[in-house]
Amino acid sequence: MHLTAPAAERPRTRTRDADGMAVASFILGLLGLLVFNVFLGPTAVVLAAVSLWRGTTRKGRAYLGMGLGVADLLVLLAVMQMDDTLSWSF
Repeated sequence: MHLTAPAAERPRTRTRDADGMAVASFILGLLGLLVFNVFLGPTAVVLAAVSLWRGTTRKGRAYLGMGLGVADLLVLLAVMQMDDTLSWSF
């Protein structure tokens, strides 16, 4: 009984991990527009960059995640300029 995967399957796992990071960056970037943009924005940008560096097959999703992460930070900057706070005020 083998407890580890054969060497031929490991590059596919790396691509699958990168694909998961691309999807996660998109979801976190989308959520960051609504809540916790201080944390979710930079996290989305980093996950998108790492997934692109690892060679994801979902490049569009990674670029969308990166764009949404940057948009999160821009929304945070706009809110900070309008309210002089670091949080949303309803």
